[in-house]
Amino acid sequence: MTRVPPMPVGPDAPGFGVYLHWPFCASKCPYCDFNSHVRRAPVDEGRFVAAFDRALAAQAALAPGRTVTSIFLGGGTPSLMQPATVGALLDAVARHWAVASDAEVTLEANPTSVEAARLAGYRAAGVNRLSMGIQAMNDADLRALGRLHTAEEAMAAVATAARIFERCSFDLIYARPGQTPAAWKAELKEAVARAAEHLSLYQLTIEPGTMFERLHKAGKLAIPDPDLARTLYDLTQEVCEAEGLPAYEISNHARPGAESRHNLVYWRYGEYAAAGPGAHARVLTARGRESFVFEKHPETWLAAVESGADAVIENELLSPEAQGDEMLLMGLRLREGVSPARHAGLTGRSLDHDRITALIGDGLLERTAEGRIRATAQGVPVIDAIVAELAA
Repeated sequence: MTRVPPMPVGPDAPGFGVYLHWPFCASKCPYCDFNSHVRRAPVDEGRFVAAFDRALAAQAALAPGRTVTSIFLGGGTPSLMQPATVGALLDAVARHWAVASDAEVTLEANPTSVEAARLAGYRAAGVNRLSMGIQAMNDADLRALGRLHTAEEAMAAVATAARIFERCSFDLIYARPGQTPAAWKAELKEAVARAAEHLSLYQLTIEPGTMFERLHKAGKLAIPDPDLARTLYDLTQEVCEAEGLPAYEISNHARPGAESRHNLVYWRYGEYAAAGPGAHARVLTARGRESFVFEKHPETWLAAVESGADAVIENELLSPEAQGDEMLLMGLRLREGVSPARHAGLTGRSLDHDRITALIGDGLLERTAEGRIRATAQGVPVIDAIVAELAA
């Protein structure tokens, strides 16, 4: 990729991201509601690359002249792709926009031995940050979560990734069935010791349409009750803070400066183009800020793009009020919070001072030294209610 000088970053310069969704997985995890699909026959990667290129061209026509500050290859399981395919996708992005010289390029990977063997190839293709789906650090829980790797494979892959990539992160799921605070604390401390800079720590939720939902409804899967789940959440914050990886977003922890720049584009309400089955985009077009959702089924998306269609199944021109609500919902997830002045610039009206004061009085919001508003530790679990109150 040809690179241009670095772009400014920060809350008031959220950047321009590009998200590429690779929808294929080796198996479907029972907790997962992402747009992922298992294919027994080999995927025609070259054919999909050509379709991604066409889809990106359509997005670039709507949002020309941008400089890309981050690219994220998510899924699905992008590490099922050949490294040459990843390189071709990155080249496709660079054909349609300038790419900053310091752009963050993240690829999601699983730690099976087959996928770990490709890591050096991804680095050579242009990936500079790896996000690895570990999910648990013991074999029993990995099996219960439907993962295909072992704990030993996971830790070996983490060590390999740290030697190859400047920046690495991995995910864990907590509040798993039968998990105790003592067990989670020990697991989390081990994770922090192995994670150089970033951890994504997600509380297990029962999502509609998943195997876990069916098991839960049948009484065959019990997850921690709300009080225990809150204890596990508080423990997560306490351990990570003490170990130098504080939460910069509800579920994401990083050493200062190691935050995921791509995800910050979302949370800071920046622009992001997207391509791939089931991908979502938010870009400023000649009409205003538009949202796009693309066809989810991989082969249907492929056929539509190849025929010259845009494969868009939802398109909305967002009103100023909708933009303001989205900005609050995303930005209050961040420790840095939201700028009332930027919110007013989007919506054309100021947030209600009395409502903010009342929420501060209730211990749910606080003001930062920079004049931003952010959720307190007490407010984080009820962010939806805070947003509803501020947006009313």
